[in-house]
Amino acid sequence: MQRDSDGIPKNVLGGPLQICSERPLTGFFRDGCCNTNEEDVGAHVVCVRVTPEFLEFSAAHGNDLSTPHPEFGFAGLQPGDRWCLCALRWVEALRAGAAPQLVLAATHESMLEYHPLGELKKYAIDLN
Repeated sequence: MQRDSDGIPKNVLGGPLQICSERPLTGFFRDGCCNTNEEDVGAHVVCVRVTPEFLEFSAAHGNDLSTPHPEFGFAGLQPGDRWCLCALRWVEALRAGAAPQLVLAATHESMLEYHPLGELKKYAIDLN
């Protein structure tokens, strides 16, 4: 897992990376966090709250996240579920007008390599 010099993964706001979701269980490591390392070629670093529009967009672009796959322990996502999404998929959805909202405290700091914080904040559900 990618960690800072203190050994603690950081979020885009500079604090400790928070859990995105344990139900459904998400993350590249299936530990509930949007952490990453060099094996995570998809960069599953952005914690989102999925919407019907995003699920439709994702399915239309080859990644059906709604259909259950019990053989993999995946029940399928429902609107409102939180999920660690690939950074580039979120940016792609943003450009298409289908970007889901973000949980910045649970979004890994490496997302800043893909999109600036000021823009991410516009989609945040965890800011006042």
